[in-house]
Amino acid sequence: MHRYARQKTTVMQWSILWQGRQRDSREHCLVHTNESGIKVDSVIIGKQEDLIYRVEYSLLLDHNWRTISFSVSSIHNKVIQRMEYSSDGEGNWMDGDKPVPRLQGCLDIDLPLTPFTNSLPIKRLKQQVGQESDVRVIYIDLLAEKISPVTQKYKRLGEDEYHYQNVPNDFEVTMRTDHEGFVVDYPGLFLQSGCTRLD
Repeated sequence: MHRYARQKTTVMQWSILWQGRQRDSREHCLVHTNESGIKVDSVIIGKQEDLIYRVEYSLLLDHNWRTISFSVSSIHNKVIQRMEYSSDGEGNWMDGDKPVPRLQGCLDIDLPLTPFTNSLPIKRLKQQVGQESDVRVIYIDLLAEKISPVTQKYKRLGEDEYHYQNVPNDFEVTMRTDHEGFVVDYPGLFLQSGCTRLD
């Protein structure tokens, strides 16, 4: 009879605060890892053109930081939005029980109201310094009520620096992360004001 040691999965939890510079927003994000994967729950409150908005989003990720499902709800200018999608982790998406072919090939999501979703490709790719990668993401612009597949480019410049740009290039920025890969400084848009490991 053979005995096999069970691999122990580290349980970790982070509580992160971000301040939005452009829209006077605040975000509280909880990231929890366990044997099943990674769970993210976050709340954002901010202001766009003197109208207050509120966003709640939840993500389920595997241990390689591939997005398995996400749900987003928001209210802004009396408009309530809710969406929920699931994936096989290989870029094939479902809206309930219906396939969504136009999102095929997207491995990450991008919510422009938070810097957290920039960590999805950063942590999934695990780039070496100098490495550059194109990624397909689901871009969810809640304030404009748009969802679309887009291409983005990430290049690791140093231990804690990444250059990000849209493709085609109508926006680019160099952002700084902490040692966990969470964005600390996104110039002009976001600043991390606290990150506590709770476990």
